[in-house]
Amino acid sequence: MSPSRVLVLNSGSSSVKYQLLDMRDSSRLAVGLVERIGEETSRLKHTPLASGDETREWTGAIADHEAALKAVSAELTRDGLGLDSPELAAIGHRVVHGGKHFTEPTVVDDAVLAEIERLIPVAPLHNPANLTGIRTAQALRPDLPQVAVFDTAFHTTMPESAARYAIDVETADRHRIRRYGFHGTSHAYVSRATAKLLDKAPQDVNVIVLHLGNGASASAVRGGRCVDTSMGLTPLEGLVMGTRSGDMDPAVIFHLARVGGMSIDEIDTLLNKKSGLIGLCGDNDMREIRRRIDEGDERAQLAFDIYIHRLKKYIGAYYAVLGTVDAVAFTAGVGENAAPVREAALAGLEQLGLVVDAELNAVRADEPRLISPAGARVAVAVVPTDEELEIATQTYALVEENA
Repeated sequence: MSPSRVLVLNSGSSSVKYQLLDMRDSSRLAVGLVERIGEETSRLKHTPLASGDETREWTGAIADHEAALKAVSAELTRDGLGLDSPELAAIGHRVVHGGKHFTEPTVVDDAVLAEIERLIPVAPLHNPANLTGIRTAQALRPDLPQVAVFDTAFHTTMPESAARYAIDVETADRHRIRRYGFHGTSHAYVSRATAKLLDKAPQDVNVIVLHLGNGASASAVRGGRCVDTSMGLTPLEGLVMGTRSGDMDPAVIFHLARVGGMSIDEIDTLLNKKSGLIGLCGDNDMREIRRRIDEGDERAQLAFDIYIHRLKKYIGAYYAVLGTVDAVAFTAGVGENAAPVREAALAGLEQLGLVVDAELNAVRADEPRLISPAGARVAVAVVPTDEELEIATQTYALVEENA
């Protein structure tokens, strides 16, 4: 029997999230997180799901990503699941930015590494860390396929009319300025899972996917292919997010520089880390915002209203882009858990066939479910996302195809 396990790595600048899956049944064998890499107080949290043992935590100095992956390997080895296992088929890596070039999962070689590195200017916070994770894993298991799965890949099917900004074409092409979109593995997984929930094939379904977490994005998916998405050159564009502003007049940047005397770096920090919900009311946790609203907090109420207004605009816009909509699917932390957000986002859209059943919306569950009333013209779904499973699935399929 051929190897069936895939290790999924999501390498951040100071963290590594990981999951080990058995693709024979898509079961999780172990999950974990290494955080604060490079500090004296680094922490490793490991849960061996296959054995049912309790979570193990370790705190101490982890100097770099190589040390982090070695620590992960040691924990997996304790469970009989080490990186040297012959049952490990591949390592799948989340890579945030693949540009126009990478439209599908790709086995990593020197040329792939060079292209990911060339994309660093459009993903300076993410691609360097993703590269470090890949190179570290290569060093530990040079004989094993390393597969890059790109956040942007699902959105490369957007037509040029949706992907291009209305600026000088030569300038845009020279600096790779276009709309790439992000959260692609989530949008791919959720759009397919929504079709399955409706007992239809993905190619027969048009879905508006709303990935609402601290980072948030929307996509219009026609027949399994993305035709528009809210994030652009970077994850800053689009919806109001936890700390990001989303859409705004670009001239605000010029105004802050010329009139406010702010530097480019200060404006970057403002728009990415001090805006969105936290900029509007001081909180980026939707649960806390709802608690404050219940207590009559006007700033929290305004922040919520702005968040919903932007979300509703995108739902309407993507309804127009698709022409016919079979389902709207909510996913990620806020989308899966915040019933008031789902209710408010679709309130007043009954003429478009979008209706939420209050009782179904109030139910908490871990499985995909419909929250629209029976017979609704457009299904409204809550679909828990599973980006790690999507990365593992794409990785394993590619390895099997090349075997």
